[in-house]
Amino acid sequence: MALRGVLRLGEIGIRVLDLDLARTHYVDRMGLIEVMCDEKERKIYCKAWDEHDHHSVVLREADEAGLDYVAFKVYDDQTLTDLEPKVEAFGLEVAHIDAGVYPKSGRRLEFILPSGHRMQLFAEKEQIGNTLGTRNPGVMPDEGVIRGFRINRLDHCLLGGPNIDECGRLFKEVFDFDLSERIEDEESRESLALFLTCSTKPHDVAFVIQPEPGRFHHVSFLLESATDVIHAADLIGKHRIPVDVGPNRHGVTRGNTIYYFDPSGNRNEVFSGGYVHYPDTPTLTWDTSQMGPAQFSQDNVPRESFLTVVT
Repeated sequence: MALRGVLRLGEIGIRVLDLDLARTHYVDRMGLIEVMCDEKERKIYCKAWDEHDHHSVVLREADEAGLDYVAFKVYDDQTLTDLEPKVEAFGLEVAHIDAGVYPKSGRRLEFILPSGHRMQLFAEKEQIGNTLGTRNPGVMPDEGVIRGFRINRLDHCLLGGPNIDECGRLFKEVFDFDLSERIEDEESRESLALFLTCSTKPHDVAFVIQPEPGRFHHVSFLLESATDVIHAADLIGKHRIPVDVGPNRHGVTRGNTIYYFDPSGNRNEVFSGGYVHYPDTPTLTWDTSQMGPAQFSQDNVPRESFLTVVT
């Protein structure tokens, strides 16, 4: 398999205003599995059922909602070593985080993106599996493992800030991502949003232009099918979870989607589908004359809040 550099979005740290309410939302309602709690630090660590790594979501109680960091997993420790001078040559200062500082994790590299977001790279994390094992695993875990929204895994995130073209250049030139899609101003051709992939997914990370650095637009979780998106919609309605948009389908990425908010105002997404991307797939470009179908292709209605409401 050719995928040997940056593998995926491996971990996201989210600030929440009330940890108990966040646990109800992410664990009891959405169905993530809580694997560890640090009461002293007011953090809980969660994973989706079909993820093998110990955790992928860290929720931290804080005075302000938003994003603490995003961490991408790389293939191995040598990849981590090889990437450090490339990040520095791009002009970013790299900090070293020792193994164990982040629970169940090996050493990490950390730096601030041109958009103002804190990003980390790591190669090692304890694996606890998906309950199926690795020998004669079958296809379905025991009753109760898959719960709530039936989330398979952490999928991607959308980050808001300035200098998104520089972020795109970093991810393309240093991390070997492809630019799968972009949204531009019809007249100036200025980038308004970039969608980047290191896999065959439509995107693993995206950036949207925002005047303030370090803004958090959303974190997205993968569902197996559009049917599961409707199932999630039913539960969102049942539990009176505030909805931003959906169910609908994106023009960008072609994914089936619902956007909703956690109790702290952080936007979440459940997502299924989308096209398959290969390295020879051309970049798809949308402009502001088609913002309705680019955002939501089933009703073709652009939502101003979708590009302006962030934490």
